[in-house]
Amino acid sequence: MMYSNAFTVVYSNKKYLYLSCAVFVTVLVSLSIVSEFIFLSPTVVFYVPVYAAVDFGLIIAISVLSGIVASFSIYRIRIMKNSLKRSGIGFFGSIIGAGAGACSCGSIGFSIASVFGTIGGTATSFLTNYDTPLRLISIAILCYTYYISAKDITIKCKIIK
Repeated sequence: MMYSNAFTVVYSNKKYLYLSCAVFVTVLVSLSIVSEFIFLSPTVVFYVPVYAAVDFGLIIAISVLSGIVASFSIYRIRIMKNSLKRSGIGFFGSIIGAGAGACSCGSIGFSIASVFGTIGGTATSFLTNYDTPLRLISIAILCYTYYISAKDITIKCKIIK
């Protein structure tokens, strides 16, 4: 009940719905390109191999949750005069999820290793080996942020009414 009330309150203003959709599409497309599910050259091709279906599902989950958390967090900041520090943990989860996917692909990993040497190679190796657990951690952070945001929005809206 609490979660449907929060959705109703936040998405009653269409700009938060559009913001949520924009964040979802941006995160999904960028992570899909970086994780090599979308190829842009010579033509645009979308391909998810069978062995990478779980990773693509995690990317979709991160994208959906990032869109919801972004709109909820901005709603809390703008309407309820909430602090950016308290709402910022959801963006931290999005960054972890994006970083886990971004550094594991070959071209970006090679660039990082070239620029930062041994430290870059070690970081790239770590992110390549642990990208799925890092994505799961980012999903957990985003779910927690969603829970806190929905609870905060529902309680404060009852007080405002």
